[in-house]
Amino acid sequence: MDTEDGSFLLAVESQGRPAADKPASWAYYLSYVYAKYRIPPVLLVVCADRGTAEWAARQVDIGPRQWCSLSLRPLVLGPDDVPVIDSPDEAARDIPLTVLSAALHRRDPGADAILNALAKALKGLSADDENTATTFIELTEQGLGTTQAAELWRHLMAVDLSFFQSQTAQQLRAESRAKDLLLLLGHRGVEVSEEDRERIVGCGDPDVLGLWFSKALTATSTAEVFASDGESGADAG
Repeated sequence: MDTEDGSFLLAVESQGRPAADKPASWAYYLSYVYAKYRIPPVLLVVCADRGTAEWAARQVDIGPRQWCSLSLRPLVLGPDDVPVIDSPDEAARDIPLTVLSAALHRRDPGADAILNALAKALKGLSADDENTATTFIELTEQGLGTTQAAELWRHLMAVDLSFFQSQTAQQLRAESRAKDLLLLLGHRGVEVSEEDRERIVGCGDPDVLGLWFSKALTATSTAEVFASDGESGADAG
């Protein structure tokens, strides 16, 4: 990172919970990169949990009590350090910050509003910015992890941003349609074997899944569902 006050090296780490051995590891990281690059390092620790953020922000002195040889002071970003961006206009002005806001507030009640604002901001990007949008889509998905907010994000990507033809967006649409298909079959009482389930989940083509979904509205077996792409019931497994 180059600034008016000089250059520094930024090392970023995501921390999900307190860990007693981390301060020693962080001190090693910083010492190593400083010895290798001879550029002042800064450790940025990103925490979606407020308690973890408070723990990570503590200064750790390394050395005997009589003489501290090294002081570790990470720069910490937690939910209280990044604003909730729930306005589409504000999100459009700073999409990277909105992605970070979504990741750090993923467990908060306002997570849905952030994701909706982010989706509208991405939708406003031109076709020339598809690669940029894809990058933000991927980063958001990674930042949300396995939280409930991640499910909403997949839905938004499959519906509101379906015009993106990137591999990532297509995968998100396929995952959403596969989940809807399984829910429909379960609701209608159609038996789904483990092989059938793997086939549905493993299908990466949203169009094929959409065709299967249409058949599932009236089908009484998965054989009838899979026959929609020209296969016989015997071959459907």
